[in-house]
Amino acid sequence: MSEVLKVVEMFGRNVFNDGVMRDRLPKNVYRKLKKTIEDGAELDPGIADVVAHAMKDWAIERGATHYTHWFQPLTGVTAEKHDSFISAPSDGKVIMEFSGKELIKGEPDASSFPSGGLRATFEARGYTVWDCTSPAFLREDAVGVTLCIPTSFCSYNGEALDKKTPLLRSMQAVNEQALRILRLFGNTTAKRVSPSVGAEQEYFLVDREKYLQRKDLIYTGRTLFGAMPPKGQELEDHYFGAIRERIGSYMNDVNKELWKLGVPAKTQHNEVAPAQHELAPIYEGGNQAADHNQIVMETLKKVAGRHGMACLLHEKPFAGVNGSGKHNNWSLTADDGTNMMNPGDTPHENVQFLLVLACIMKAVDIHADLLRESAADVGNDHRLGANEAPPAIISVFLGEQLEDVIDQLCSRGEATHSKSGGTLKTGVDILPDLDKDATDRNRTSPFAFTGNKFEFRMVGSSDSIASSNTVLNTIVAEAFKEAADKLEKAEDFDMAVHDYIKETLSAHRRIIFNGNGYSGEWVEEAEKRGLPNIRSMVDAIPALTTEKAVRLFEEFGVFTRAELESRAEVEYENYSKAINIEARTMYDMASKSIIPAVIRYITKLAESVSAVKTACPEADVSVQTELLIETSDLLSETKVALAALADKTERAFGLETGKDQALFFHKEVFPAMAALRAPVDKLEMIVDKDLWPMPSYGDLIFEV
Repeated sequence: MSEVLKVVEMFGRNVFNDGVMRDRLPKNVYRKLKKTIEDGAELDPGIADVVAHAMKDWAIERGATHYTHWFQPLTGVTAEKHDSFISAPSDGKVIMEFSGKELIKGEPDASSFPSGGLRATFEARGYTVWDCTSPAFLREDAVGVTLCIPTSFCSYNGEALDKKTPLLRSMQAVNEQALRILRLFGNTTAKRVSPSVGAEQEYFLVDREKYLQRKDLIYTGRTLFGAMPPKGQELEDHYFGAIRERIGSYMNDVNKELWKLGVPAKTQHNEVAPAQHELAPIYEGGNQAADHNQIVMETLKKVAGRHGMACLLHEKPFAGVNGSGKHNNWSLTADDGTNMMNPGDTPHENVQFLLVLACIMKAVDIHADLLRESAADVGNDHRLGANEAPPAIISVFLGEQLEDVIDQLCSRGEATHSKSGGTLKTGVDILPDLDKDATDRNRTSPFAFTGNKFEFRMVGSSDSIASSNTVLNTIVAEAFKEAADKLEKAEDFDMAVHDYIKETLSAHRRIIFNGNGYSGEWVEEAEKRGLPNIRSMVDAIPALTTEKAVRLFEEFGVFTRAELESRAEVEYENYSKAINIEARTMYDMASKSIIPAVIRYITKLAESVSAVKTACPEADVSVQTELLIETSDLLSETKVALAALADKTERAFGLETGKDQALFFHKEVFPAMAALRAPVDKLEMIVDKDLWPMPSYGDLIFEV
């Protein structure tokens, strides 16, 4: 059988997808479920038992013994509790059952997950609720085969305790308002508009044996100590380089696992940093894309173990080389095939697109703080603005063609032409001439227009894309609503929409930046424009609970004030916990491994000096002496920094959990960690490699 046929037969094999439902469900049940999935209609609970029975039979035929409600709590990873299909034994026998009630609702302990005060320890009840718009799937692993049912997770009082519920709410909001925009232009065929998302996933691979010798990688996902090797990424030879056989075999297995789960993994390549790689899927609906990205991260880690490797999803596993992000490609697509972000060949004539563009610019400008917060996590603090990723300043890249159209509208009142791309000539006769795009790309922009979508490049590699898409959907829904509220009342629509586009673009042009986002000049220019530069996660979190944010999210039913406050509390606690774990890991490594290793090296140096002087008093021992003094000084500096780190970490626990503690960890503990790392990294370059207690950067990133 050809590889092509294998892929075709393999794809979606472990998914209870539309084809399986159509074959296994009664026609009337299938139609009702399909209507819920496609039109957003309310689920008919009367069909749940039928669907559950069909799902159970299909899963058991494929070897499943258990099922689980698969959900996404505020831990940043997925959660699940497995139950077998067996019912109460009778006459020594069991039967396999799965009811509609078990399909629709589960009851995990809500107080054991982060809730930011929404659930107290004694308030344990929470519910998982079946999300039929994201298909159930089978997970095959060493545990066996498990039926995984994507679900939302909420408290006893209905508050969202997860990432999925707000995302679904935001999709409802943007659908309603986007349809109003389409209908302004006489589009009456579209019944639903959905976000379309493709999440490119970057990751590192290291040898598992070496990984297990690094406590920092095990406990924190990044190296807390480590001197740069002689070669890093400066030759730029790894990017798009030939994929080594071991890595290629791993990628092949990852693809097969993902294809079986219906994840449309398409692109794979080496990334810029040594040992760094990327996987990109085909675009999907926003909810399913978020679920699939969680599956991608889980699969990358699981398959790495089979190949004797460890997959690192931290945003900055290694200082001195590029970190990893997750480019969130986002657009809005109607069920009649209309991509609302397609400018066409003559964008200056495409009034609907220009209105959509103006609304998006307005949304991003007004809510830049929220968009920045949506990409805030502890690891991303090491990456954003580090001349390898977008800066922490939110701006929009549109390219020459669209910026020229906007200039025409704002300066002359109308746009009369659109720049064309022209023809690309290579100067080689045998190579064909190519149609050139109308604009270049800008990899330094955090929010870049790339032809028919926006690419939000700030999301961290380990983070869920649900938060960013929730914010994108909601802020654009607000901008669409404000436009529709005004334009639906206009007596002369053509004049009103023209004026609205011009006014909106003029008011929010400051958010457009097509230049080098890595430059210091842009930081200064952004400050002059009044654009926020939010450098850290701790500084970003307050955006969640401003009155502006509360009004926005409550208006569209995405978050309540209590849910926003709870999320801010969870994020402060997550920051404090992460930095605390890193600080304690540094203390453990330095005190138990590094300092003893340095003492052994110093002892050898001292013995060498003594032995040489004894054997030959006239011999020059200046080299050993200088090394002995330098190493001893650095050891003393290490011990002082270690004591300071221990003191600051201890003081942090004397503060009340929440914002104050997170600020202390950010402003006091984190710098103390850097102060400890500095002498240790210098010591690594001096101490005999055989004595150094852990694999080096060179061992980790060049020996995979």
